Amino acid sequence: MKHPRLETPTLLKPAPLNKGRGWRWLRRGLVGGVFVLVWGGLAVAGLGLWLIHDLPRPEEAHALRRPSLALADQSGRIFARYGDTVGDIVRLRDLPPYVAQAAVAVEDRRFWSHGALDGRGLLRAAFVDLRARRIVQGGSTLSQQVAKTLFLNNSRTWRRKFQEVLLTFWLYDHFSRAEILEIWLNRVYLGAGAYGVDAAARVYFGVGARKLTLWQAALIVGLARAPARFNPHTNPEAAAARARQVLDAMLATGAISAPQAAAAARAIALPAHAQGAGGWFADWAAEEAEASLPEGRDVVLQTTLDLPLQQAAERALAALLDGPGRALGVSEGAVVVLEAATGAVRVMVGGAENLAGGDFNRATQARRQPGSAFKPIVWLTALEHGETPESLVEDAPLHLGAWAPADIEHHYQGAITLTTALAQSSNTAAVRLLLRAGGPRVVIATARKLGLTDPLPDDASLALGTASLGLLELTTAYAPFFNGGFRVRPQFRAGASASRVAVIRPEQALMMRRMLEAVVTSGTGRAAALPGLAVAGKTGTSQNYRDAWFIGGTEGLLVGVWLGNDDGAPMRGVTGGGLPAKLAREILEKARALPPSPIGIRWGQRPQAP
Repeated sequence: MKHPRLETPTLLKPAPLNKGRGWRWLRRGLVGGVFVLVWGGLAVAGLGLWLIHDLPRPEEAHALRRPSLALADQSGRIFARYGDTVGDIVRLRDLPPYVAQAAVAVEDRRFWSHGALDGRGLLRAAFVDLRARRIVQGGSTLSQQVAKTLFLNNSRTWRRKFQEVLLTFWLYDHFSRAEILEIWLNRVYLGAGAYGVDAAARVYFGVGARKLTLWQAALIVGLARAPARFNPHTNPEAAAARARQVLDAMLATGAISAPQAAAAARAIALPAHAQGAGGWFADWAAEEAEASLPEGRDVVLQTTLDLPLQQAAERALAALLDGPGRALGVSEGAVVVLEAATGAVRVMVGGAENLAGGDFNRATQARRQPGSAFKPIVWLTALEHGETPESLVEDAPLHLGAWAPADIEHHYQGAITLTTALAQSSNTAAVRLLLRAGGPRVVIATARKLGLTDPLPDDASLALGTASLGLLELTTAYAPFFNGGFRVRPQFRAGASASRVAVIRPEQALMMRRMLEAVVTSGTGRAAALPGLAVAGKTGTSQNYRDAWFIGGTEGLLVGVWLGNDDGAPMRGVTGGGLPAKLAREILEKARALPPSPIGIRWGQRPQAP
């Protein structure tokens, strides 16, 4: 038997290395690394471009502001500003030392010792921001504030923060600390359109920054934290409290002594400021002037506003609405005063609130039914068609189809003169005169001639003032009755040539004036009468006492008053001959008591017949 061959067992050997597979993995790793480097680099570059693509050029910082518009009243006093107000460039060496000391004390106490960034402040702010998961605290140095003030907006995002840091290092590399502080003092926003301490000093105190006292400097520098909240014109108590905080900070840093801080705190005395005085007029004038202003230039525009009379009218309307008006369901009102000869607007009050900026101006924007305040246009049309103030018209019941116009009292006088009919505001007489003069379209033509542009109803109800008209427009339409027959346009710019167009004959203007005087001496407007002054005007009341008007005045001034409610809710028995006439009387009385003005009012004189 043959035995099987015994073979010596062999050790297991590893499989030979697959060189092809190893190179493939190595190659993949290298390609992947290059891919990551290239695309990662592109991503980082893209992120960087996204972060900095809209950064402005720092060297062009001086051009980054809006031109300013300052409005002065007829005496030259600035009462409103729009755009950016930038004062003189001031240097540290020219300023009282406490101006810069106040800025450092409240904005960046370690300004003179830290670098471009304050590490402590950044760590503190970062901790607060991370905990809130959004940017809520700055920790900004003055250099960072300059970067943001000059070049960036106020959005609180990580991207803007990164841009701020880049620009801060640029500023720190190109300017000394003193120069950075000077830039801050000259460009920081301090409210009321004022950029820089010199502009703010002039806006709030009427002096340049070089003449600021210690407490004034503390107040102005303190505005940088919250200009609107600490504005001394609108919130003097908060402004004074903020000034005391700045003084305390200066004391804590050793910039001033305790006696200096105490004396400055006692000296704080903000002058009375008429909050919002002239604001309605300012917004209207600024809008009217916009198209004619030179582009890119600061402008000081002297206007026709009579600021003392404006303030008196604002106070008078506010007192009326808070007192008798409230008791009778009146919540709103408007007043305009203009010069009859030229249309120069001297007063404009657009509502109960004395504020400028965006509020609804009832003197120019509201459209309400004037009621009988429209009747003088019907009477003028009648004069132009051969009637006279002594012509007779029936004050008697009238039926036009299903419509039967009537007076509130339903008391009829029969045949009366045009003068008496206007003085007593007879509705039936008004409709008869409209029809006798040729109908509503003829009256509409007269209204257009006087400057009324709003839609007017083409029916007999027009005689009773059923159109919706604006206070400024209707008051201006009365001007020809007081200036000898010339249509004028409302003017806001002092010294501008009056736009005067002869639209009615002088003798007819005189007739209208005399009939309107009868309204005040013996008719519905008696509450507007002033001893020793020839006042003429017309009352108006819309249906259900929703609107009450008085328009009238003297040879020099015209006053227009409207009272009512924005939602059209009825008042409790308020007519144009009541509160509106009394308010007009008060305003005319104030105008007579004020010092002589350049408008040349001849109080109490009647126009002479040609």
